[in-house]
Amino acid sequence: MSASPFKLYLASRSPRRRDLLKQIGVAFELLLFRESGERGADVNESVRPGEAPDEYVRRISRQKAASAWIRVEQRRLRRMSVLAADTAVCLGSEILGKPESTAQAARLLTKLSGCEHRVLSAVAVQFEEHVELAVSESFVTFRELSPQEIARYVESGEPMDKAGAYAIQGRAAAFIKELRGSYSGVMGLPLYETSQLIARF
Repeated sequence: MSASPFKLYLASRSPRRRDLLKQIGVAFELLLFRESGERGADVNESVRPGEAPDEYVRRISRQKAASAWIRVEQRRLRRMSVLAADTAVCLGSEILGKPESTAQAARLLTKLSGCEHRVLSAVAVQFEEHVELAVSESFVTFRELSPQEIARYVESGEPMDKAGAYAIQGRAAAFIKELRGSYSGVMGLPLYETSQLIARF
């Protein structure tokens, strides 16, 4: 008898992560957190004082995976591995989060204009007490953006709910002068690292 195909829970609301998992043929079910609060009180995505971006994405992805596994146990769901991820856009040691307003989106894009920045994407897979984690690091360079371009992009609505206020797979592709690293990692789920982690399970 052949083994059952590997299947996991995806602990993310991101449609981009769903599409990326489908792209590499990974079967999954969504494991969503309750609507109360951002992701539930057990996952606080605030940056700790003095916390480096690399430490931040590792901590948050681990916490998301751990919280997801708790949900599996609490709901007495079929026991399958859980996958969680976190992406941070960084200028030096500063983490540029998701904009909370159009004005903040414009400020973030102004910071990125003409600059190289890092994108860190951490992915964690957990089954019971076993956790595996990997981090993808990419370098993205924006060309100089005019205030008018930034205003039009913000008006499109695309920057909202995106780390760093842009989506590489959308209109912001026209802003990117150079990418060194993982395209899928900048989107939010580095497929090479993800496939390597899944292979270990």
